[in-house]
Formats: sequence, C-alpha cells, structure tokens
Amino acid sequence: MSTEDDLRKEYPSTLIRSGERGKYARCVRAAVPGAVVINPDLRDRLPDSASVNRALRAYLRRTRLPRG
Repeated sequence: MSTEDDLRKEYPSTLIRSGERGKYARCVRAAVPGAVVINPDLRDRLPDSASVNRALRAYLRRTRLPRG
C-alpha cells in the first residue's frame, strides 16, 4: 500500500469520502473459504501471507495445540 498521495487532480474529493471500507469482505470470505481478514493493527507487523504463516507456525510450536 502506498503512503504517497497519488489521487489524480481531476478526481473529486467526494470520491474518497463516498467509499465504504470492507464493502466486499463478507463476499470474499464466502467465496474463498480459507480467506482470513487481518485487523489493521496487525497488518503493519504481518504484511503478507509468508509472515502470517511464520507467526502462526511459531505460535503453534509454543502452544502445542492438537491438530484439529
């Protein structure tokens, strides 16, 4: 995700305010059974699938949870 303001000047500012955050999240979760939505506060620390998988594997090794 870019932190740079790259909105074209010809786009009205109402375009940004009219957006709905997470508008399609429910549809994605229904269409992709394995899809998981990560909260914004975790995205900075777990920016991609590989980092999420590493963190989950480390957690499971420490907790020794039974396979489900």
